Amino acid sequence: MIDPGATLAALRERKPLVHSITNYVVMNETANAVLALGALPVMAHAADEVQEMVGLAGALVLNIGTLEESWIDSMLLAGAAANERGVPVVLDPVGAGATTYRTDTAKRILDAVHVAVLRGNAGEVATLVGVEAEVRGVESIDAGGDAAELAREAARTLRLVASVTGVVDHVSDGERTVAVANGHGLLATVTGTGCMSTVLTGCFLAAKEDVLEAATEALVAFGVAGEDAAVGAKGPGSFHVALYDALAALDPATLTGRANVSEE
Repeated sequence: MIDPGATLAALRERKPLVHSITNYVVMNETANAVLALGALPVMAHAADEVQEMVGLAGALVLNIGTLEESWIDSMLLAGAAANERGVPVVLDPVGAGATTYRTDTAKRILDAVHVAVLRGNAGEVATLVGVEAEVRGVESIDAGGDAAELAREAARTLRLVASVTGVVDHVSDGERTVAVANGHGLLATVTGTGCMSTVLTGCFLAAKEDVLEAATEALVAFGVAGEDAAVGAKGPGSFHVALYDALAALDPATLTGRANVSEE
């Protein structure tokens, strides 16, 4: 049952550690988002400690936004350790499709690590399942086709839960596909909001075993926070600040009732 309020309440009670190997651009943003939601962040990428750190975590988030070879090695080490310990892994293939290096790295991680959730925009996900897409830098310009079908195809092909975010988000395990219409246009004006949705997915996975439902609930929570942050925001700057406040103010008692979700 999709019940983001109940999962958020459990998350805040447990305060799971979410281990991120992520990019320089969003480290501060994603750490603050995790804290505001009610979980605990750690940004550890040294190969000497990632395996030990994963053992303490409720979820592992891998984000390829600013790639470098030693970081890739650490991601693979951490991913293997997470799989051994039953710690769910979320992969954000930032910019896959923009360069061969990014695309190949995302595929390399998917081949070596059992990923629970692939969270990306339509262009990134389409690239990884062989669908024609245009990705410019780290932004999806055009992926063509139907987003719900793309999520289903990615889930079936890659054997994971695909979380494809956009104006309307689509989450699929290959059988069930859920659309999430919560959110606000200002989310697209602030750097790192996609990465925030990825790390919040890790938070919800650390609090709920059903992967599709946890991934869906994370997008609901982030979308509702975006809606609340937009109230009174004068533009991207004030919205950015208000977004952390809105995450912290999410009410488990009312969150589920605000979920704008439908199964397709």
